Amino acid sequence: MKTLVYNKPFITEAGGTLPSLEIAYHTYGTLNTEAGNVIWVCHALTASSDVEAWWPGMVGDGLLFDTGKYFIVCANVLGSCYGTTGPGSVNPQTGKPWLRDFPLITVRDLVNVHEILRKHLGIVKIHTIIGASIGGYQALEYSIMYPELIRRLVLLASGSKQTPWALAFSESMRLAMEADQTFLANDPEGGKKGLKAARSIALISYRTIAAYNQTQKEDDDEKLTSFRAASYQAYQGEKLVKRFNPYSYWCLTSLSDTHNIGRGRNGVTGALKSIRAKVLCVGIKSDLLFPTEEQKIIAENAIDAVYEEIDSSYGHDGFLIETGKVTDTVREFWKNNNHE
Repeated sequence: MKTLVYNKPFITEAGGTLPSLEIAYHTYGTLNTEAGNVIWVCHALTASSDVEAWWPGMVGDGLLFDTGKYFIVCANVLGSCYGTTGPGSVNPQTGKPWLRDFPLITVRDLVNVHEILRKHLGIVKIHTIIGASIGGYQALEYSIMYPELIRRLVLLASGSKQTPWALAFSESMRLAMEADQTFLANDPEGGKKGLKAARSIALISYRTIAAYNQTQKEDDDEKLTSFRAASYQAYQGEKLVKRFNPYSYWCLTSLSDTHNIGRGRNGVTGALKSIRAKVLCVGIKSDLLFPTEEQKIIAENAIDAVYEEIDSSYGHDGFLIETGKVTDTVREFWKNNNHE
């Protein structure tokens, strides 16, 4: 991981100010002389800039993100806890962590931070920008805010704005976190029980009924307690607590709720018409959080777009698990769209 220190004030879309920034990022491969062989990967909610770690089978020689051909970039998002400035960072004006005082940030703020990094790296064109879930939010906004920069846009299991359904999950997670008094007290070590509960709620939106009923089913018809599904939820919650900051989780769920490409652009349709990139929208048939209708809306309204669907039993998490299907789908898109 590398870190870019940006010693200038960063003004957020909502009018907040961060006195300076640190931007954590990973790169793989080599930037060519034209500075355009770039695949820019936008990560989802609790991932990091280390694409190899959270998307195994995608980065490397001969893989989709071929390090022998491309310069792959992934920046850790603003508000996270994996190196980029976030609620756990020290506010230089107070000498204490920001925690709940960290300003409200939007997806457009993430894009502007990406732009700082792009200029630092000397990138002239982006061959493909790709993102899933809220990574797709970033990739879509980037393509609208800087249409001449991006040649191809790949969205997986994402949408043009946060739906009421997704907003309801976000608010439910935050309500769970608010029930943890250590979080409300702005305790730097607080919020862990709330985060565990919030993660349990999130998991239900990421998977499917069929998957749970198959993997967590009980063989003992006499059991009254200690069910597998309950243990699984607790385990997954504890697993996230060990690696993620509760205040960052709050921050990023709030950020997700701001996503609406139509804001200030005369609606979603008008915003989609401004995209100049060739667009691939990939839906996952079993996705409960981002139903395929959301990807179809983008494909139907962007000027040069196609829709493809992946059949998976893993729900929203299918984009992480079905690497073979994702690879085949993107390669076919490249083949049909002047891949270089």
